[in-house]
Amino acid sequence: MHKNTIIKIVLCNLAGILLFLSWYLPANHGFWFTIDKNIFFFFNKLIGESDSFLYFVAFTNFRAFDSVAFIFMLLIYLYYFSRQDAAGKRKMCCMGIAMICSVILVKLADGCLNINRPSPTLYFESLNEPVNFVSKMTGWHVKDLSSISFPGDHGMMLLIFASFMARYFGRNAFLSSFSVFLVFSLPRMMSGAHWFTDIAVGSLSIILVVMSWILLTPLSDRIIQWLEAKLPLSFFEKRS
Repeated sequence: MHKNTIIKIVLCNLAGILLFLSWYLPANHGFWFTIDKNIFFFFNKLIGESDSFLYFVAFTNFRAFDSVAFIFMLLIYLYYFSRQDAAGKRKMCCMGIAMICSVILVKLADGCLNINRPSPTLYFESLNEPVNFVSKMTGWHVKDLSSISFPGDHGMMLLIFASFMARYFGRNAFLSSFSVFLVFSLPRMMSGAHWFTDIAVGSLSIILVVMSWILLTPLSDRIIQWLEAKLPLSFFEKRS
């Protein structure tokens, strides 16, 4: 690896570790808790005051709504896929498999943290604070609580996709993918199923550490090249 690449990996790891420790080490999570609390009660208050906002939050927190984020990611992927020749399409299919392998590695890293943090709805309810539960107010079966909310799984999956698009297709691909991450991370925060830091600290810190070793080292390229050797090019030539 080049010296600059090693420096980038070290910086990504330092950023991820320092971000996580800035939340993990201080008593009651330090300044992060104030941010978390303010964001939670801002949205939770709106839920109680506005029926339109309540049902908007309820609708965007159906499990089925998660597929909308997948559709947007698929559209971005297909846009770049359609612009490839046969060899490029084969490489993108192999890249997709490499993404799935990355999900496994990220989940293993997540499991090592073993942080049992309840969602803000459950946390503040346990303190006898008045909390608006979207599911109770609408009668709909939606995601508005979690016994283990840190880190945000949804956020990590979206960031894995964004990081792969950045690595192989550049700035514009990253910006469009990252926009999907920003938009579709909001519903869980608005409902109180996740704290802001579940995503801004938990998801991001893990991705910075794990994905830097996958994408900035030859690992992802080696996985893709190995898969390309197993996948016949003729299959894609017939469809190009």
